Amino acid sequence: MLLAIGTSEDIVRMRQLVREHAIAQGFSLVDQTKIVTAASELARNILNYAGKGQLEIEPVANGARKGLRLVFSDKGPGIADIELAMKDGYTTGGGMGLGLGGSRRLASEFSIESRVGEGTRVSLTRWK
Repeated sequence: MLLAIGTSEDIVRMRQLVREHAIAQGFSLVDQTKIVTAASELARNILNYAGKGQLEIEPVANGARKGLRLVFSDKGPGIADIELAMKDGYTTGGGMGLGLGGSRRLASEFSIESRVGEGTRVSLTRWK
């Protein structure tokens, strides 16, 4: 499922959809909260830095194990130094600087690809 992210209302809708998918995968309330929180942070980054982007929501399975993969992508300015951007407290937008690092800690699997001038792609998976 693809969802456009371009407004604060889109983030509200995205949070609801991610929660619905997490419930469908059998996530506990704690795991639902973790993946929704991570999704919120990443969607907010899209709005703040790229202006618009998209989220792909994909239920995943590995044998009997169920999970949810979220892939956020944008065509924004990109991240020049991913390692620095992942450090807690680092921000170029005036926030607390916990978005990327915090999202990584809330995920079971996390990857980020970015090219300056081309955009950013962040993938996170949370396993039940």
